Amino acid sequence: MSSSSSIPVRAALPEPIRFERFPASEHVVLVHGGAGAVPEASRAAHAAGCLRAAHAGAEVLRAGGRALDAVCAAVIVLEDDPLFNAGTGACLDESGALSLDAAVMDGQRLDAGAVACLPAFANPVRIALRVLEAGGPILLSGEGARVYAVAQGFAPAGDAMVTSAARPNLADAKTRGATLGWAGGTVGAVARDARGHVAAATSTGGKTNKKIGRVGDTPILGAGTYADDALGAASATGDGEAFMRLLLSKSAVDALAAGRADAAREVIAHLGARLGALGGILLVSPRGEASFARNTETMSYGVVGPGFEVCGT
Repeated sequence: MSSSSSIPVRAALPEPIRFERFPASEHVVLVHGGAGAVPEASRAAHAAGCLRAAHAGAEVLRAGGRALDAVCAAVIVLEDDPLFNAGTGACLDESGALSLDAAVMDGQRLDAGAVACLPAFANPVRIALRVLEAGGPILLSGEGARVYAVAQGFAPAGDAMVTSAARPNLADAKTRGATLGWAGGTVGAVARDARGHVAAATSTGGKTNKKIGRVGDTPILGAGTYADDALGAASATGDGEAFMRLLLSKSAVDALAAGRADAAREVIAHLGARLGALGGILLVSPRGEASFARNTETMSYGVVGPGFEVCGT
């Protein structure tokens, strides 16, 4: 999920929490485009992009497909959209390179796959899915992830994925001596299919000017991504080190399983109170109840289920 470098306790209080919950559905997909502060002029485009992604996932579910395939389809749409900080359009690390993290998890058998510090490949979530399907190591990083991707037939993309905004953003971050958020941050999706299985997928470029080799919470199971048919599924975005410290995604689905319908709000409140940190989380319960919470200024989202669709920031 997420996107930061070293996270100190903040002096400033986080934004008020926004919490939304949607009725239980036989199948549903909920997508986020990152928790952060998207400029007002860009918010409608970010919301529309999330809704397109949710529709891509919903198409899979309407056809009787798996939750796992639905969340991957949704995240691929966001990775291909340069508005978002994942895949094409992702931000650059301190060396001026793309360094991408992604993870997928299937709640049925607790199968998972993840990549970290992956160089430029168009759809990191596809490579994470291939890692899951191979059934060996769960997480591959750096050069090992690159070699694996090439061996599996994925083509390196080079500078084709670097957008016109990426290098000026990096120059600005270096001038400030900081790591900076981009495009709202990490993207992700959760889904429940008609068979009652849940899944989660998350993908990120991290933060502009992040340290070489830095890995956030996105590929860390229980921190930025988690799914278990008995508990629910979660995808997170925000201050990555804080999510890792609190294992927030696992905490959230545990709260869902305990019957706390406002689990998303509960864990984001804890994130702010315990570490003064910022972020957002998506959840879907085993019963198909989707929800999200964020304590940032924005978190673009889209949700699609039978007979309804909603998007916003």
